[in-house]
Amino acid sequence: MEIKISDYVYDLPEDRIAKYPTEPRDRSKLLVCNGGSISHHSFHQIPELLPKNTHLVLNNTKVIPARMFFKRDTGAIIEVFLLNPVLPSSVISQAMEAIEVSVWECVIGNKKKWKDGEILTATLGIENKQIELKAEIVDRENNHVKLQWTSEIVFSKLVETFGKIPLPPYLNRSSEDSDLEDYQTVYSENKGAVAAPTAGLHFSEQVFENIAAKGIIKSFLTLHVGAGTFMPVKTENALEHPMHNEQMVFTLEFIKKLAKNLEFVVPVGTTSMRSLESLYWFGVKLIENPACSFFIEKLFPYQKREEITAEKALFAVISHLENSNLTEIVGHTEIMIFPGYKFQICKALITNFHQPSSTLIMLVAAFIGEQKWKEIYQAAMENEYRFLSFGDSSLLIP
Repeated sequence: MEIKISDYVYDLPEDRIAKYPTEPRDRSKLLVCNGGSISHHSFHQIPELLPKNTHLVLNNTKVIPARMFFKRDTGAIIEVFLLNPVLPSSVISQAMEAIEVSVWECVIGNKKKWKDGEILTATLGIENKQIELKAEIVDRENNHVKLQWTSEIVFSKLVETFGKIPLPPYLNRSSEDSDLEDYQTVYSENKGAVAAPTAGLHFSEQVFENIAAKGIIKSFLTLHVGAGTFMPVKTENALEHPMHNEQMVFTLEFIKKLAKNLEFVVPVGTTSMRSLESLYWFGVKLIENPACSFFIEKLFPYQKREEITAEKALFAVISHLENSNLTEIVGHTEIMIFPGYKFQICKALITNFHQPSSTLIMLVAAFIGEQKWKEIYQAAMENEYRFLSFGDSSLLIP
């Protein structure tokens, strides 16, 4: 099987990449593609544009200031960009509560200058205390960095004090104080992402009030967005692209609510869409093998098998949690969605406009059609939409 990444290229001029969000955030443009016809709106109108039977699903992950900068005695700056926790737990929510020591897989800037055994230090002021933070490479091959600090301050507090928000590289600017709020959804809650679920940046409290007034149901899941979301596909056959592994958290309450409200599920963003579809495939895995782990491999959905309904798959997950006395479950996914994929749960999608040559463009093409995505992006260009993380939005209904 071959998927040519050259089929997912379009011309994106630098001046169409939004460097900052629209103010106020719900006044961004909204392109609607419904059954093939394209129309143009403002995002604050979305409650009127969604059917009453919509079940809106949002990703409540919270971006952490994951970039830390240490100075060597020589004056050289070493960047430690947190990716995934290793110890005391690989579960992000638990890692954020660590005290005194934590080990993370990182991207290390200026790595060659950081010698084995060399401890880098920084002094922070937190809660009227002077805290010394130490960093050391403990596994150079896997980029594991041990962080130690001299206080019972939780790791999340330490990161918020010392770290910088990791803006997408294509913005070509340094992070600013305003990004602490701008690059965060108004409903962000569970700390651990290194990139925002940007489709949600357009929502305001007023939009949510109007959605509730219409009787639209909304639910929250958590997918901690990783840095791999920015990786362009560098292989001509996109199937050879190494998909990044992302951690998801679903509560039993959420899964039960989803199972009862499957008629018109609308994920906000590709992160929510990947999570929902991965949850379905976990149910399929449980039906095939009750002892399976919650890990959805890149091409697992494309294996030939008997079709299983969304209801049946979700019931299998609910039974698994109830039989295991669990109120939530943590899973991992590297699911790759490209044309030919059959969507199991999602009926529409709210999403921004994505980078050329990206897996996210492939996902949009799989959902809305291989020719239709090009028409949508052309219409967005002609109508002066702003692109990427701080750009405008779209509502796609096949």
